[in-house]
Amino acid sequence: MKSSISILTRLAVLVLVGLVMVSAVEAADRDKLLSEPGVYGTFAAFSLDADWGKQDQVVRIAQLTVLKGVVEQHREKLAIDVYLLRGLSDHADLLFRIHATELRETQQFLLDLQGSLFGKHLTSSAIFSGLTKKANYVPGMPDNLKAELKISSEPGPNPYVIVIPIRKDADWWSLPKEQRAAMMQEHTEASLPYSKTVMRKLYHATGLDDLDFITYFETSRLEDFQSLILALEKVKEFRYNRRFGHPTLLGTVRSLDEIIEVLAQ
Repeated sequence: MKSSISILTRLAVLVLVGLVMVSAVEAADRDKLLSEPGVYGTFAAFSLDADWGKQDQVVRIAQLTVLKGVVEQHREKLAIDVYLLRGLSDHADLLFRIHATELRETQQFLLDLQGSLFGKHLTSSAIFSGLTKKANYVPGMPDNLKAELKISSEPGPNPYVIVIPIRKDADWWSLPKEQRAAMMQEHTEASLPYSKTVMRKLYHATGLDDLDFITYFETSRLEDFQSLILALEKVKEFRYNRRFGHPTLLGTVRSLDEIIEVLAQ
């Protein structure tokens, strides 16, 4: 056992040396990846296996250092966010949200992650990908409604993150465009009271996954998020959802160092 710990500790040192070297490489333009259309967003949720908690803490720390090394190695081309689901979701322990201009770069990151010493303890719970697109307002939407949609969310940290995959049924896509537009305006009006306290980002997944949309939310007020979902369930458009959630992922926004500290305990 001591020999195993010693090897892992040496590996951790090598990774730390690698991090110093990688830090000299310019990181990807995170703001650009998170705001521009035509960017791929992938959500990968993982559970830690039963052996993870049975290991000595020194071993876990060494493996978590490897995790940080894998993330740093890919930050030149990717924007990578990690969220802690453990304790709030029975679907997974960790969630990675990856933004990339090329989906194969995301694939390589996930391959490197799962092939690492830390990744050997990960079991995939859900992986789905979508594409960001330029916001298109519903035809005929009143100008005052458009203006309200452009108002920024309330300042301050949003500690909670929720991810809900959505798939529409065939009837939805068969409806006349005007009818769908009218229902989406009703959807927008229902969600407007919560736009300042619940930040939303939409990903289009049709053709890339067994989904049509991936909705990502950040908020500091879970009660407002719950009210938002209840309001959306009452509009006509909601009836055309073949899938809403399954899984719904709920977690907290943490830095990678904070997550490493939690998992090292």
